[in-house]
Amino acid sequence: MLVDIGTEEGNSWLGHIYNLRGFVQYKLGFTEDAQSFFNKAAEAFRQMRKADDGPWLVVNYGNLAWLHHHLGDQAESEAYLSKVDALMKKYTSPSQDELHAEIYAEKAWTLMKFSRDRELVSDYFQKAIRMQPDMVEWNTSYVMGLASAFDHSDTGLEADILEKMRVAKEQDPENLYLAAYYLGQLAKKGEEVKDEARELAGKVLRNPVSSYSGMKAILRVYRNHVSIDDAIDLTEEALEQHPDERYLKRCAALTLKWKIIFFSDSRPKQSMIDRAISLHEEVISCYPHSSFVKKIDLANIYAKSNHGQAKAEQMHQELLKIDLEPAEKQVLYNHYAKYLHYDRQDQNKSLKYHMKAAAIPQQSFYRGNSIKVLEKIKNKRRNRMWREIEEFLENLQEP
Repeated sequence: MLVDIGTEEGNSWLGHIYNLRGFVQYKLGFTEDAQSFFNKAAEAFRQMRKADDGPWLVVNYGNLAWLHHHLGDQAESEAYLSKVDALMKKYTSPSQDELHAEIYAEKAWTLMKFSRDRELVSDYFQKAIRMQPDMVEWNTSYVMGLASAFDHSDTGLEADILEKMRVAKEQDPENLYLAAYYLGQLAKKGEEVKDEARELAGKVLRNPVSSYSGMKAILRVYRNHVSIDDAIDLTEEALEQHPDERYLKRCAALTLKWKIIFFSDSRPKQSMIDRAISLHEEVISCYPHSSFVKKIDLANIYAKSNHGQAKAEQMHQELLKIDLEPAEKQVLYNHYAKYLHYDRQDQNKSLKYHMKAAAIPQQSFYRGNSIKVLEKIKNKRRNRMWREIEEFLENLQEP
């Protein structure tokens, strides 16, 4: 997924991305690639900051010292540690008890990608911004971190966060991801955004391909407030311009899944289902180590096909046999429960899998969704399982 963030010049987080990719490559055993990415990070920081050295290199030099230590090159490791010490002395933080602003920002950005601790992310960004308020990209990321807590909200952001986002958008006008996200939030508040969405989509198409380009954010605006068919057309137009970009294939597969699973009042055309199957298979091959959810999506799309029911069940059974993490089990059980209900009309078995998802004591959207389904059945008291479900919910272990 880090590859999809993009490495175009002008990406303000390019140095951080290279640092992170270097760490990941080392952990995967690719030491030469790790060193190459750390070196690219240093060069990216120099170009972005228009200076040969600065506090932004502390983390990078620390990474190189760490890498050479693990490679057994102690002399080179010590040399980089000396560079770190020199930078720390040259660019002192405002307080002995605090790190430099650049370090707080990098820690915040990394945690935002890999941690659920939103408070810590917010704290680090606020410390960095307080020390260097002119760093626009830090404020943008800080606001996006605040907004992530409302990802599944139907009513959108709270008023104070929406205002922070408006200010961030004014300060960071070239950030189309932020612009698209903000537009979606305005639409949730009842504003008409169709014309602005179409104009912004044109800008996104002209942007370099990246998961930060704003494509997925504008597609969500299209899905909810313009037209799902226009969203599909937008991804197909993008793929015509960049036919080999795996990220755009992922976006195109996503829009077709939306149409087939969520937007078809009647059975979708078989040609659309075939296109969706083909794209999902391509995406799975492009993301061999992170395609778990796409495999679930593919199984659900097969279930809508004229002759795909057996294949859908086979894929689900194969997924159920995999040794999964608890959070992944929740995702699978929740999706399988919906498949059983809507495509197999097996409500009782569906409820059993909603119970399996809810029983995993880890807070998530999918657990919450399964619990809502179970509570609805319990309250209606029409299904013969309602007493069993009532007892299950009463004894449910909280995360």
